[in-house]
Amino acid sequence: MSVHMDSVTIEVSLTSHGDALIYGSIPGYPTTAIHIKHRLFAWHEPSFYGTELDIEKVRDMELIVLPSEQVIPFFGERRLLEHLEWIWENDASALVAVAPHLAACLEERSFVPSFAAFRRGKLQWTWDESRLGAEALQALRQYGLHGDGDGGDSDEANEDGTAFRSGVRAAFSAAVFARCYGTEESAADLRRDYPMLYAKDRAAATAGMDAQAWLIASGWKADTAPFRPLLQLLEPGEDAGEAWQLTLVLQDKHEPSLLAPVRLTRDGAALGSWPASWSPHVRERSAAWLTQLQASLPASRLAGRDDDVLNCPLTGDAAWQFLTEGSPRLLASGWQVLLPAWWEAASRRKPRLQAKVRSGAGESTGGGGSLFGLDSLIDFDWRIAIGDTDLTEEEFAELVARGERLVRFRGSWVPLDPVLLAQIRKAMASLDRGSSLSFQDVLQLHLLGSGAEGAADNSASGDREADPDRIQMEVELNEHLTKLMAQLTQQTEWPAAPVPAALQAELRSYQRDGFAWLAFLRRFGLGACLADDMGLGKTVQFITYLLHVKELAQTGGAEPAPSLLICPTSVLGNWQKEIRRFAPSLRIMLHYGSKRQSGGAFAAEAREADLVLTSYATAALDQETIGGFHWSAICLDEAQNIKNAGTKQSAAVRGFPARHRIALTGTPIENRLSELWSIYDFINPGYLGSSRAFNEQFSQAIEKARDEERTQELQRLVKPFMLRRKKKDPAIQLDLPDKNEMKTYIHLTAEQGALYDQTVNQLMEKVRTLEGIERKGAILAALTQLKQLCDHPMLLTKEPLPEPNEEGLVAAEPLISRSAKLERLLAMVKELREEGERCLIFTQYIGMGQMLQRVLGQELGEPVLYLHGGTSKTARDRMIEQFQSQSLPADEQPNVFILSIKAGGVGLNLTAANHVFHFDRWWNPAVENQATDRAYRMGQTRDVQVHKFISLGTLEERIDEMLESKQQLSDNVITSSEGWITELSTEALKDLFTLRREWMDG
Repeated sequence: MSVHMDSVTIEVSLTSHGDALIYGSIPGYPTTAIHIKHRLFAWHEPSFYGTELDIEKVRDMELIVLPSEQVIPFFGERRLLEHLEWIWENDASALVAVAPHLAACLEERSFVPSFAAFRRGKLQWTWDESRLGAEALQALRQYGLHGDGDGGDSDEANEDGTAFRSGVRAAFSAAVFARCYGTEESAADLRRDYPMLYAKDRAAATAGMDAQAWLIASGWKADTAPFRPLLQLLEPGEDAGEAWQLTLVLQDKHEPSLLAPVRLTRDGAALGSWPASWSPHVRERSAAWLTQLQASLPASRLAGRDDDVLNCPLTGDAAWQFLTEGSPRLLASGWQVLLPAWWEAASRRKPRLQAKVRSGAGESTGGGGSLFGLDSLIDFDWRIAIGDTDLTEEEFAELVARGERLVRFRGSWVPLDPVLLAQIRKAMASLDRGSSLSFQDVLQLHLLGSGAEGAADNSASGDREADPDRIQMEVELNEHLTKLMAQLTQQTEWPAAPVPAALQAELRSYQRDGFAWLAFLRRFGLGACLADDMGLGKTVQFITYLLHVKELAQTGGAEPAPSLLICPTSVLGNWQKEIRRFAPSLRIMLHYGSKRQSGGAFAAEAREADLVLTSYATAALDQETIGGFHWSAICLDEAQNIKNAGTKQSAAVRGFPARHRIALTGTPIENRLSELWSIYDFINPGYLGSSRAFNEQFSQAIEKARDEERTQELQRLVKPFMLRRKKKDPAIQLDLPDKNEMKTYIHLTAEQGALYDQTVNQLMEKVRTLEGIERKGAILAALTQLKQLCDHPMLLTKEPLPEPNEEGLVAAEPLISRSAKLERLLAMVKELREEGERCLIFTQYIGMGQMLQRVLGQELGEPVLYLHGGTSKTARDRMIEQFQSQSLPADEQPNVFILSIKAGGVGLNLTAANHVFHFDRWWNPAVENQATDRAYRMGQTRDVQVHKFISLGTLEERIDEMLESKQQLSDNVITSSEGWITELSTEALKDLFTLRREWMDG
């Protein structure tokens, strides 16, 4: 016998959303909601024992709010303190009576969607009364909760119980949602398995149905009838004058092929012949079928005879409307529809437009079978595929001329959707060139259409815009073009080319492949980007190509024409030496310097040469002279020099006329994809469309959105004209030594730290008041100052180097002690020199290079070289020769070579060094790697050690961290300038620039 210490009276008011507002009293105590909550929910774990429940104050009353999804489970289980007597008043008493039965429905999943709520536009749940026992049904009837609805149809126990009944229903529905459909996955499963529960047209979805019929139609409950009613669209027979027909049929559930036609009368009776056992079900349901069809079909579809309302022939347009609009609406309202078998394929498969290249097209359009470029025209015929039907252009035009949407052709039905017809015409018009395609069109259709596995639909236009609804365009190649496409896209198919006898070198296998590839593309007038890693021998591959071109001219009896090579000034001498070394038979004309020729004299001298050699700067200056000559080939060395398409130099070089165009570069992308576009616009003008179209279609999607599909699409377009091989590729088999990269972190000195803080503070004061170009200028100026300061304070303070004494020496110690970088570099260089090793040191500041040359030369007691942008060509060539020499006397042999990254970062072979120092960072991994490859290239026999100096706590360290995650773009498609820094907010700038004091020295 339990003894109750106190009694607690509880009352409950349910909101329309199902939340329970609870209040109560304890005799003899000044009761507050907090007292009631602690007692009532002492064992209620879901609310964390009542602590998570809110208390609301209404007038002078405090109410405990129990969320709707917890109401039925809590009052159904009622885990309460046993030493208290619980007294339930009014609605609380009713809730306590019915909640255990409803909680059992939750546990057993005995619930159904509410028909009444669905008709009001809501998805709610109610208990399934067909699965309740007698006791539960009696409890629900007692409180007016039987039946599906608002409960207003039964007020046996409580005439004012409407709010209670609607609250109980809302609480039960909320509990079902929370327990059974509370996750995204379970909610998605419900939407997929029972789409009719989410029908937009609720009136059509419930027309002529009661709750049971609706639950069956939605699929929630099984249909006990031995058949299912279907609407079937019958196509006309072969005889003229026959029409489309819509009929009602009953399909045997066990024998789906057995169909019994049914005629519906105007009053809802069913006529026809079916198994006798079906008749009771037919009589019970036929009136509802008519009501549902009246709600789902236009009145014209039910205007037949009184004994067969569906006996109304359909025109072709009406049949089309039923196929495209009527049948989906019927499906959404729960009907099943039988449509002609061909319609499923036709509606699922979009029409395809195919350009079928005529037999023999593309062959022998010029000497040697050459197509002479992407603009060459190729004859073709249109083929249009609609569903399973293939049409010629004439057949397609004939069908369209009929003006019908469903046309019988060759014994089959062809659907002619007006929207798709317009798209087909538009696509055909975009390539309407007198029944000829350009080879560029054919190539792009092949790469992006049927020729590329898994490719998206694409048009052939270089300026094509993203359009998910556009017609798929394909190309069917003839035998000749099929072979050519294989050669363009598969290295194993490249035709071999004999190495010219005049070549004074033994080519590696991959170099022979590269030369053969260049020769193959020349044959068809297609530009090439040879993008091998630095040091793999792009130079010797191009020289072999030049010898091949000269041989072709001699054996073919053609008048020889010179080729043009444009390169950075810093490597002009290197090219002269390499050509004399590998191909002494080639005649070279150097077009450079103040004594260079122009006008007729230039043309006369050029005609006597095999190769004219010039620099980018000279080519831009002499644009008219060089552009007035039609070159056999134009080659750009270090082609990234034209990466900024908007510059005069880039525009001038891209405009020079030539039969064949070649770009040599180890870094086709340094920062942005627009640089790749600029190179391709040189080798194959127009191939990647306009700069604007390329930016919209590729740059934005790949660089910003990391769109994988667009990346693959660009890869397919780029691949045929780019040959990119890396040193570590297994097929290359260079057996190069290792390259070991390491970061050397260095503290700032106290002087550097103070100046750093001062510079940052000055910048932050400026950027708060400046806008636009002035703000960007201030940021870039401060950026340069901070980078110089990390090198040495004298670069910031603009102090001159100290004058040497009578012995030619300067006081080096004061210089060294002011820069931790300089001090560390000196120690490392001394160590490697003791081991007899040589090094390259890269810096971007002339003042720093001069200081390094002075200090290192004096401290090491040996000559130190310094190459920068102001060094003459003659001096540059002499420095390289001295550094690479193995025969100079010890006191004359330079072992340390300081270079500016712009003047010495490309085109030089400095394999005598096996250490590379990046004294200050260029903040562009591609450019730094190019510089490193001056030492790490063919001919290097020792491991190369790369040292990257980084000042701790400064923006050098933070930007280095950013660069670690920014190297993906270049690798994905075949990035890092400082402009992005100027776009940062003031707070982001402060975070980037501010010196982290924990790294300060001392």
